[in-house]
This record gives sequence, structure tokens and C-alpha cells, in this order.
Amino acid sequence: MRGRTFTQDARRTQIVEATIETLAEIGYTKTSFTAICRHANLSSTGLISYHFAGKPQLLREVTRTILEKAGTLRTGHVEQETTYRGKLGAYISSHFDFMARYPAHARALTEIAGLVRERPALGLDDVARSALSVETLVVLLEEGCRAGEFRIPDPPVLALAVQGALDNVVRHHELFAVADLGRLARELTDIFTRCTLAP
Repeated sequence: MRGRTFTQDARRTQIVEATIETLAEIGYTKTSFTAICRHANLSSTGLISYHFAGKPQLLREVTRTILEKAGTLRTGHVEQETTYRGKLGAYISSHFDFMARYPAHARALTEIAGLVRERPALGLDDVARSALSVETLVVLLEEGCRAGEFRIPDPPVLALAVQGALDNVVRHHELFAVADLGRLARELTDIFTRCTLAP
């Protein structure tokens, strides 16, 4: 990475953003280097191949880019809260905020997550771990337990339940264009906050 020029970095960013837009618009199965070229206004697919050895490598960079953007937004929400219940609510609401601010990124990540679930033989195990990870949420829940705010028998299980609900809301929103994402965020926050109080 240290050997890349500013122009090369800019081109890689252009390709990644075009891939995100393409995935969001036409889905993974139709996303080819040719389709990405059209979105990026590139003259040749060779320009993509110059920067990325193949589709798996490109998807890794796309996933890293999306998760980094989502993580920055989530951290900003969570760090504003002083209680762990507040942090859990912020974690959930940041998911909806991300959908509202970056709809193409959210749809592209849904495509990638669906891909690695359905076709694990593509050599994208690292992408799957990144796209489906609940580690950050598990840490938040465990810290809440240690602070005495939560009583959760198994934080990783609750983390999976929260993330599963969020992922399904994304898919439902894409199919039916749910208008009031704020209401959904509040309702899910209330449901899972109640779960943290279970004996």
C-alpha cells in the first residue's frame, strides 16, 4: 500500500464506489467488471484488473470500505451515550442511520452477506467473517453485564439475535420501502433492552 501513488489510490476508490453502486442497483449475480466499468466511466475492464486481482479481492475491499464507514458512524453514536442501555440503543439506531445515509452501501453489504452465506466455496471466508461478525456487539453486552446494567445469560446469543433482527429489517426495507426507520429503531431498541433485564 505504501508504494501506491495518490492517483492509484483515487482510482481504487473510484472502482470500489462504482462496485458498491453496481451491487446495490443490479445485485451480485449481474455485477461484472463490465457493469462496474459503466458505473465508473472507465474505458476498459483492464483498469479494474490492474488494481484488483479478481472479483474476490475487489469484494474484500468493498466489504472493508462499507464496514469501516458503518463502524465510524456506529462509534460516533455509541460514544455519545453514558450508559450501556444507551449504548445498545445507539448501536441499533446507528444501523438505521446508516441505511438512511448510505442506502447503496447498505444494499451492497446485504448482497455480499447473502453471497457468502449461500456460496461459501468462493474463497471469501475472510469476507464472511467481516460481514457477519457480531464481535463489537458481544463486547458491548459483556461490558454492560460487568457494569451491572445487563443480566444476560449468554451475550453472544443475544448479539446474534440483535444482528439477525437488524439484517432482516434491511431486507424487509429493501422489498417494501419502510418509511419510518426511526420507529423501527425505537421498537427494536425497546424489545432488546427488555431482553437485557431477563434473569
